[in-house]
Amino acid sequence: MSLDTSSTPVRQAAEAWESLFRTQVGVMRRLQRDPAFKELSMREYDVLFNLTRCPTGWIRLNELNEHLLISQPSLSRMVERMEAKGLVQRRPAQHDQRGVELSLTEEGLALQRRLGRAHVRGIYELLTPALTEAELAELKSLTDKVLASLADSDS
Repeated sequence: MSLDTSSTPVRQAAEAWESLFRTQVGVMRRLQRDPAFKELSMREYDVLFNLTRCPTGWIRLNELNEHLLISQPSLSRMVERMEAKGLVQRRPAQHDQRGVELSLTEEGLALQRRLGRAHVRGIYELLTPALTEAELAELKSLTDKVLASLADSDS
């Protein structure tokens, strides 16, 4: 069965995706210019941020990779550099010893918190001139709905 790509719903979906993608690229480029990210790249910050969200404080490298837009080999090299800077620590996986688990160091946590405050301020300064509080809530609701749909389709 082929999908008629000229139909209105299909075109609307493609246009919505295009708008979402271009907006994300534009926002990320603007945020990367923040002086706070001279010290650490946005991708490295993303690693630190995702590590703060781990309930146990530790996460397997391959599980962390599921939350990032980076290849596994690139993530492994990045983690090595971040470990050398004293921002993350690694250990053999607790249950099977084949994998690797990561955690933030105290220095990594402090850096994430400091950059995180600057990052949130930058997001606020970028989005609030364009969107009202109600529109920000609507945007979050819509993107949460898409994420939930993706999670449902993966299970």
